[in-house]
Amino acid sequence: MATASASVRIPVSADKVWELVGGFLSLPDWLPFIAESVSAEGGRVRHLTTKDGEKISERLQSFDNQARTYSYSITEGPFPATGYLAKLQVIADGDSAAVVKWSGVFTPNGISEAEAEALFQGVYDGGLEALKGNF
Repeated sequence: MATASASVRIPVSADKVWELVGGFLSLPDWLPFIAESVSAEGGRVRHLTTKDGEKISERLQSFDNQARTYSYSITEGPFPATGYLAKLQVIADGDSAAVVKWSGVFTPNGISEAEAEALFQGVYDGGLEALKGNF
């Protein structure tokens, strides 16, 4: 299994950051390359459309509002990986800052482990930098 993870410190409260990222359908609000997120199955599935028209479907696996975390799997998408499971978490760093962690595990499909890890590392790093730019 391959892995990737990233984190960023944001100088606002964890509650404020969670307000933006905590909704499973909120990706278009903070992740620039996601143009649309459509709910299915009562909010347990999100059908995403990227800015360049790619389609991705993700299933919510766990959600804990109090702990400010959720996990999800990719059920369909253009990625060269299977068994993808990711976790997004917002952790308080004092009263006026938060650390956001985004990580995933997956099995490369048709590419090397290093290439798959680099692909998702780029998504996580770029996504968290974009998130930080919202504050």
